[in-house]
Amino acid sequence: MKKTIHIIRHGQTEYNKLRIIQGSGVDSDLNDRGREQGQLFFEKYKEHAFEVVLTSTLKRTHQTVQPFIESGLPWEQFHEIVEMNWGVHEGKAGNVDMKKDYDRVVLSGNFDERIEGGESINEMAERLQKFIDHLPTRSEKNILVCIHGRAMRCLICLLEQKDLSEMENYPHSNTGLYLVEHSSNGFVVLEKNNTEHLKK
Repeated sequence: MKKTIHIIRHGQTEYNKLRIIQGSGVDSDLNDRGREQGQLFFEKYKEHAFEVVLTSTLKRTHQTVQPFIESGLPWEQFHEIVEMNWGVHEGKAGNVDMKKDYDRVVLSGNFDERIEGGESINEMAERLQKFIDHLPTRSEKNILVCIHGRAMRCLICLLEQKDLSEMENYPHSNTGLYLVEHSSNGFVVLEKNNTEHLKK
């Protein structure tokens, strides 16, 4: 059975705006711009006949797709698609030392590296793969997913069966859309970071 899966990043939070690290341990709200982005996405895609909306357990994803939930669309939450855990850096503004840690964990090619108190890329990929494996088992043909920036990059990389070193090639704007199709041949990414809905 062919499935169409719309995967979006959550709307903007004040932490995004101020370039403060969120991760899975910071359960922040959308700011005004983020709520507007979510509404604009709803206005563009409300007639797409989604059958279910799947989000992480963090409220910035819930709030982004709140208009769909309020319209009566069934909603399920998955811990497997929360943002990467950035450990001791969560809730803090970036600095030179944090950049070194980021490079070590994300860009070095050793995906078992982790920031103190955080998780590695491989650990995140393992839980995301569980979510990917779950998708084909669902009965719905038209699914909306709301996720997080780094988790989205890793998820799309896994869907396309790319090496995790290619994560940086996947842009992830707030409410940017990745359109994915699943069939007996696997997953195919049809659109990447589509933000047409944000253009007034």
